[in-house]
Amino acid sequence: MRILFASSEARPFAASGGLADVCGSLPATIIRQDKDIDCRIVMPLYQSVTPDMRNKMTYLKNIIVEVGWRKQYCGVYTIQENNVTYYLLDNPNYFMRDGMYGFYDDAERFIFFSRAVLEILPILNWKPDIIHCNDWQTAMIPVFYQVLYKYHQEFENIKIVYTIHNIQYQGVYGKEIITELMGIPTYYTNLLEYDGMVNLMKGAIETADKVTTVSTTYAKEILDPWYAYGMDRELVRRQDGIVGILNGIDTQSYNPETDPEIAKNYTSSKLQGKKDCRKAFLQECGLPDTEMPIIGIVTRFVAHKGIQLIQQSFQELIQIGFRFVILGSGEKLYEDFFQEMQATYPDQVHVILGFRPAMSRRIYAGADFFLMPSQNEPCGLAQMIAMRYGTIPIVRETGGLKDTVNDAGGDNGNGFTFKMYEAYDMLDAVKRAYKLFENKRSWNILVRHAMQCDFSWDVSARSYITLYQSLISDIN
Repeated sequence: MRILFASSEARPFAASGGLADVCGSLPATIIRQDKDIDCRIVMPLYQSVTPDMRNKMTYLKNIIVEVGWRKQYCGVYTIQENNVTYYLLDNPNYFMRDGMYGFYDDAERFIFFSRAVLEILPILNWKPDIIHCNDWQTAMIPVFYQVLYKYHQEFENIKIVYTIHNIQYQGVYGKEIITELMGIPTYYTNLLEYDGMVNLMKGAIETADKVTTVSTTYAKEILDPWYAYGMDRELVRRQDGIVGILNGIDTQSYNPETDPEIAKNYTSSKLQGKKDCRKAFLQECGLPDTEMPIIGIVTRFVAHKGIQLIQQSFQELIQIGFRFVILGSGEKLYEDFFQEMQATYPDQVHVILGFRPAMSRRIYAGADFFLMPSQNEPCGLAQMIAMRYGTIPIVRETGGLKDTVNDAGGDNGNGFTFKMYEAYDMLDAVKRAYKLFENKRSWNILVRHAMQCDFSWDVSARSYITLYQSLISDIN
């Protein structure tokens, strides 16, 4: 079985978030689990790809890709990393920029990329059985395949999986891009039209053979208008074909037993190292070394991450006796709030604006709790990483947070949860967490159990392999 992952980013070449982690880890895990599967990745060749990496790449060929009436250059390079073959597609006009997203011509850039993914197949001497597309940047691949490629001999019998990592970002543009950029007959407009606009994600949902999301709960939530950002009507029509498969984490990289970025390595059976990490972490942050519990937060400062709930509860949490170490950036009003809290409570609050990967690991290792009160969270990786390091998550029951964190008040507890998107409900969960923290015997049992939970990619990979096999059996 041959699988081609199409993604706008993948580690180790380009990353802005969880999508890169998924596409950098899942194919390698699939290959490791099943030697009969040949899993490869195609992505843009961005400016951020280092010269050292570029020098290791092999040039295959360049082709011409039609983007509406334009004919654009596409260079094809390949490299192997972690036993996975990568294809990186070059176009300096589109991809040699500072950053990956947020440009005025993003529609054109990723329509080019989607068309190029299909156009390169004849030159690879390798035909995939399945193309696995990810998020709106690759949403035109199933549309182009259905409209322009499906009945050509060299493209026949390819199945397409489309994964929604975050339904908030759908690729919504004016109808003029159909003739200007896509070059498909206008009578196919109905595949893409949604609420009077062109919606690339809608086109993928309409034309892909299977739609997946990144957690079981999120697959159900996105059928609800509250979570779907307007896409619920389209998803409800396809709800029988939507599959939720939980993402995993790289347990080799995120491993407190070997992580070089933390003060002391440790395991679930030898927790003294975590205490050493806590002590060194407090010293690094300039906070007093006391028994007062530490809440770690690593997030983007945007509304749907639940920052408003933290704002509403912050004073009371400080009075209870919590300390906070906060790493992130985003909307200025939230950055200003956290900086004001640091100035007001310098012995209890430490804020680092921006994102520092090494510091995030020290928060995972040195904090006692990890707070994620998200309004919505498709999967979430931070809560799984926190548990890997023995830091107990406090989360709202939504998306992947609900699928990974079980409340310590019930069976198989590995954290604390709350249901309502309300500050008082979050406060109740945090207070329960504080109470258990004071009982050191029960606390250590909880920490050990959280560290032993399996959030590796192995579980997810098995689910994807089963999904792929079902699609291939449909062909046969």
